[in-house]
Parts: sequence; C-alpha cells; structure tokens
Amino acid sequence: MSIAVAKTRDKLIEVARQLFARIGVENTTMNDIAMASKRGRRTLYTYFNSKREIYNAVTESELNLLYTSLEAVAEKNLPATEKLVEFINTRLEMIKEVVFRNGTLRADFFRDIWQVQNVRKSFDLKEVSLIKGILDEGVFHGVFEISDTNSMAVILHHAFKGLEVPYIRGIIPSFNSSDRSKADSMVDLLFNGIKKK
Repeated sequence: MSIAVAKTRDKLIEVARQLFARIGVENTTMNDIAMASKRGRRTLYTYFNSKREIYNAVTESELNLLYTSLEAVAEKNLPATEKLVEFINTRLEMIKEVVFRNGTLRADFFRDIWQVQNVRKSFDLKEVSLIKGILDEGVFHGVFEISDTNSMAVILHHAFKGLEVPYIRGIIPSFNSSDRSKADSMVDLLFNGIKKK
C-alpha cells in the first residue's frame, strides 16, 4: 500500500471515528463520512464496502493504539512483577481512554460487544503473546513459578478483559490506586491468589 493510499484510508477512518463518537454509528451514513472527509463517495467505496467495514477499521485502529502502548510496557527493562502490574494499569487506562474519547461510540461499544469481540480476535492473540513473554521472563529470573505460561497468559488475558467494564465504570480501582489498601489487595490477589487455610 502506497503512502498516499494509506494516508487517505487513515483519514477516512479518523473522520468516521469522530462522526461515530459525536452522532453515533447508527446515525452516521456513508455520505456523512464522504462529505466530512472532503472525499467523494466513490473514493470512500474504493476503501470500504460498507459502514460496518469502516466501523471495524475504527475499532482495529483503536486496538492498534492500545497494542503499541502494551508492547512498549512489555519491552521495558523492569522486573517481571513490576512489568505485569504496569501492563495491567496501562491496559485498563488505555481501554478507558479509548471508550471515553469516543463519546457516543461508547454506547455502541457496550451494546455491540460481540461485534467488537470479533474485531478483537487478532489483538487478543497478540496480547496473550505479550503476557506470555512477561511470564516467561519472570519464570526465567525465578520470580514466578508457573508450569505452563501459555495457559496462564490466556487466563490472565481473559481476567483482564473481565475487569474492563467494572474499571471504566469506577467499580474497581487501579492496581496503582492512591488507596493503597485496595491497590495492595489487588496486587496480592494477582501474585498470591486466594489462600486456603
């Protein structure tokens, strides 16, 4: 894909994202996107066959931003325990930022969660790989005792996904919350689990 083609596609995605955020996916038409981007409908249809395809591209674009941030955390020179906590915090904050930045798209995100899940499949696999890398580092350095880091990475990935909506709604605090007792409890649960007497 040439630079000019990529720039045009990216502009169409960003314009669509802004329209979706401001007036909602249902209320945005292909014509609205073409007009707001100062491109003709023919140009728009050259890149996207439908509004659903543009919606998926917007979601993928947002997930790429999230992945870039998570990859940066995974590459930091930190002990595996600190890196995992920073990974979780970064992930939750970025998801919250994406959701709030997108205004009325938030309602569509929560209403159409299965469509979002479909687009997230590729992201999910890459995220599991990043988590596995952090766990492998911890095992290598003797910080974690995990027999199957791949299975553990999948479990943690799903646990982190399960925290998204409660975190966005303010039901659970950050892992580095100013309320140390809550933050410490969450970190303790992550690293020590529930201990049986």
